[in-house]
Amino acid sequence: MLSTPLFSLSSWSFGNTGRSTALSLSLSLSLSPYMASIIHSCKTSAETLEWAKAIAQFLRAYQCLLNAHVVNFFRDKLWETLDQQWLDCLRDEPVRNLLSIPSGTVQDNWPCSLKEFINTARSLSFPKEGESLEMIFPGVRVEPVSNVLAQGMNLKKKHEVEILAATVGRVASSVGAHTIIDVGAGQGYLAQVLSFQYQLSVYALDASAHHASVTSERAERIKKYYTTKSRKTIAGNEHFMIPKTITCNIPSSGALTALSDMSLLKNSIKESQESSKLLGALSIEDLESKEEKVSRPLSFDGKSVKSSLVLAGLHACGDLSANMLRTFVESDDMKALISIGCCYNLLSEDCSESVASQYGCPMSNGVKSVGLKLGRNARDLACQSAERWRSLRDDAALQNFDLHAFRAAFQMIVHDYYPELVDMNPSIGRQGKALRRRQLRKALHSELIAKDNSAFPSPSFNKISESFESSKAFVAERISKSGERKERTLSYRSFEKSALFEEFSRSGLDRLGIGPKDDIDFLCVWEKAVPYAELIGPYWSLRALMGPLVETFLLLDRLLFLQEQGRSSIQAIMLPLFDPVLSPRNTAIIAWKVAQ
Repeated sequence: MLSTPLFSLSSWSFGNTGRSTALSLSLSLSLSPYMASIIHSCKTSAETLEWAKAIAQFLRAYQCLLNAHVVNFFRDKLWETLDQQWLDCLRDEPVRNLLSIPSGTVQDNWPCSLKEFINTARSLSFPKEGESLEMIFPGVRVEPVSNVLAQGMNLKKKHEVEILAATVGRVASSVGAHTIIDVGAGQGYLAQVLSFQYQLSVYALDASAHHASVTSERAERIKKYYTTKSRKTIAGNEHFMIPKTITCNIPSSGALTALSDMSLLKNSIKESQESSKLLGALSIEDLESKEEKVSRPLSFDGKSVKSSLVLAGLHACGDLSANMLRTFVESDDMKALISIGCCYNLLSEDCSESVASQYGCPMSNGVKSVGLKLGRNARDLACQSAERWRSLRDDAALQNFDLHAFRAAFQMIVHDYYPELVDMNPSIGRQGKALRRRQLRKALHSELIAKDNSAFPSPSFNKISESFESSKAFVAERISKSGERKERTLSYRSFEKSALFEEFSRSGLDRLGIGPKDDIDFLCVWEKAVPYAELIGPYWSLRALMGPLVETFLLLDRLLFLQEQGRSSIQAIMLPLFDPVLSPRNTAIIAWKVAQ
């Protein structure tokens, strides 16, 4: 296996107030075999921009695939936008080969143009797999989260919190910071681990009052547990810090900067007992009105407030991650940043060259000059995970393709029977997942019945058989009423899919608050889609290949924004931290300010 360093940094200099520390790191990311062809780097702003331009050039060449809305697959005949040679090749491919396309895997017998498309897309994508955290940060230890702190966490969240907490702890130590602002804290899992396990002062910031309440109540229970436990030790009563929760929307970086400065002030006067009054009644209007007031160095009792803050965000949603980066740049008190973004589809976007714009993307002047507008469909595609595709079972993948076909066929119903809804771009929610869960329950139930009645069929088993036969007869009757003259045999598979499509469609119409019209012929609509339904899998696989590429473009824009601030004052890197199968949004942007 060829191992190529994507970038190498030695002698990271972390500056902090009062003293200077240097942390020497050797960053050498080992690439997996299919990533060996990576030819770009992002060590400097010039290299990062060059990489972003290469991606933009590639995406422009395939915008019809990039900007497509798969719900219109049948209505707009989207398969016709692809090379016919590609379709002829992929329509008969085993599903396992289709699932490997987003990871950059090609087959020898595929057309050269298809292999070139796939190889180029993957060579331009940032690798999701890298070294272990211990290799990136020599000496750091990823401490397992205790059972008490892990309550409520699933495997994915536990994995993310353990690694990110260790990263934040190491970076905070390096810059001499003891206060962390956890942006988009959710239910406070990261904040509580940083507080109780790493003994850091943490402000858990979230827009949801419910999340803040859950975080505070959970922290109090954890504190009570540790306090009781400490009384039984020789050390006696220990002091445990708990996260301070703040409920607040962050519409701009200025609001987050103001809040951070107010948090500093609270730290400096906590003995005066007035901090609760200061932040307890703080609203977003207060923050916006205080932006100019707190932009200057704070003082209390004539003493200047000197402190260091670290901004941390575990999957801070949409523009929140962008506002974190701007706040880090604007606030002198922010010494380091660890940001892992998500929900790219919720980013605000603008292609204006105005430097003063506060859109979520593009952020950097360099990417603005490229002039590529992604759009909602492309940004939504950035949430696709090649690793998740590769780990899917074949039967689960086929079910997913069927559900995409159902949704695209349902769109034909909306277009033909409810044209007034088309321009509204109606959303029916996760009907596919709900249908899949119902089918799984039915399948398990049927399996149990079949096992129990393999020798002696019971009335309940006979009823199920009768139900199928009557439903089959009903569909057959619909066929004859639709004017079909020739006789057809209704196979179990075709019956099952047409019945499932009708169930899916009726559920979707209910979700839109409208009942099905009497003249809707669900079977007829589905049969129009059937000849092309097998092309959904190849089409989606090729689109999913572009997902990591779009995510790379967005991340490079953020990295370049930081690099443009001046190499002498801010340094930044991009690292994959988590297992990409467990946590597909695993790339962290880590930045720090160098002491001048």
